[in-house]
Amino acid sequence: MKEKELDKIIESLLFASSDPLSQTLLNQVFDKPFPNLNKTVNRLNGFYHKHEKPYRIDKIAGGYQLVTEPEFEIWIRRLLGKSNKLILSAAALDTLAIIAYKQPIGRYDVEAIRGVDSSGVIKTLLSRNLIVIKGRGDGPGRPLLYSTTKLFLEKFGLNRLSDMPKLKEVSEIIESDPSLGEQITAFEDKDIKNKKSSDEEVSDAVE
Repeated sequence: MKEKELDKIIESLLFASSDPLSQTLLNQVFDKPFPNLNKTVNRLNGFYHKHEKPYRIDKIAGGYQLVTEPEFEIWIRRLLGKSNKLILSAAALDTLAIIAYKQPIGRYDVEAIRGVDSSGVIKTLLSRNLIVIKGRGDGPGRPLLYSTTKLFLEKFGLNRLSDMPKLKEVSEIIESDPSLGEQITAFEDKDIKNKKSSDEEVSDAVE
């Protein structure tokens, strides 16, 4: 199969797929030898850039998706009549951020950081498929542990969790407005408490 024809086929799959297109999914469409998705995406993105197309292919949640350039969002919103964005309350965003950075984490640990009951917010995030029950902890009552899902990566345009900004980087961003740093301080306080608790346990064991 010629390269040009291959690019057209894969481009059509990207248009048709509602989920990120991965090499594994592509292998289910083609017979051996399987085309290299990464190389095809690079060629297509090069073509889009050269011809100033209003879209590109981004790597999201372990696969690839066609996305429009940000400057055209307002026109798309006018067409669709809605923003098509994920809308979450401040409480839900707080809780989701904690889970994303601390996963797997139990509800009581989330509440220790937020300082308020989070059971309702966690149920909302579960129903939106942004988090999932990952197992049980080793603490009293063996609490449920929560982690983020592949949909979380897709909605926030991330390829992997390591693409999230580091807490240190976030701290530097909000230095100009201390009022924004309360959540970061809560994270840091929690880490300090956990470290102290761990050190005390080690000390007790030695004695």
